[in-house]
Amino acid sequence: MNLTQKQIQLLYGIIIFLCFMPFMSPAIALATGILLSLVGLKHPNISKYTSLSLQGSIVLMGFGMNLTQVISASKTGFLETAISVVFVMVAGLLLTKVFKVDKNIGLLISSGTAICGGSAIAAVAPVLNAKNQQISFALVVVFVLNAVALVIFPIIGHHFQLSQEVFGNWAAIAIHDTSSVVGAGASYGTEALEIATTVKLIRALWIIPLSVVIALTQKNKGGGKVKIPWFIAFFVLSIIIAYLIPSGQATYAHLSWLGKRGMVVALFLIGANISFADAKEAGLKSFGLGVLLWLIIGVSSFVALTANL
Repeated sequence: MNLTQKQIQLLYGIIIFLCFMPFMSPAIALATGILLSLVGLKHPNISKYTSLSLQGSIVLMGFGMNLTQVISASKTGFLETAISVVFVMVAGLLLTKVFKVDKNIGLLISSGTAICGGSAIAAVAPVLNAKNQQISFALVVVFVLNAVALVIFPIIGHHFQLSQEVFGNWAAIAIHDTSSVVGAGASYGTEALEIATTVKLIRALWIIPLSVVIALTQKNKGGGKVKIPWFIAFFVLSIIIAYLIPSGQATYAHLSWLGKRGMVVALFLIGANISFADAKEAGLKSFGLGVLLWLIIGVSSFVALTANL
């Protein structure tokens, strides 16, 4: 497709604008970016804004996190969440070696599976200095499995006659993205939705220690210097501000919305910068890693939660 640079820039501007519309989901944005890359419509300077949009979106999304709710829910959900996060990360690292998957891709998929899908991948990617194609691989795996989970989890829950409480905990632990957790919980029942949302919120906070740990493990790649993920500090600060100054809830809601839509923009930019030569090389192994890791956490958490039923 032969377009001038001005036409390509205009096209990108229109799509970025559409990313702020309700109908533009993260998956659609990523797919749109990949499509543009596939047909050779690449913006010459857009890649340098990808990392900034990712980090900025994570910080803004912090304003939408309810610290009081997290503390309250942590009394019952912290231990199981901690166990699941550590278990998935360890299993993910081992499977990355077994499948001989690129280390960064393995860490991104493991982080997305262990914590909160696309948000965790977006938070960890800058710490790893991950390439756009590496981020894309991980995101595609997560989005596909999210779509599958949204459909089959309620079916499995009803088949085994799981209680609202058990299903809510299972969905929060075994489904990647918050949106899919909320969707599955809502389709199962009011109590399941409430439990799934609060436990998922606890999982999301693991972005902070995980990013710090990964940053510390990357120090040998940078001449002995630790790459500090400063945007994570601002993410924590945004959560604290929202907690300490409750009078600004209306403003925080707008900032959180901006962060969520900014994440959609970031996913579009990531997709638009994907390298299909690299995707062909690592895609199948990456997807196999993601599927197996998801099955492990899904089955093991199901067995653990239903053992005493």
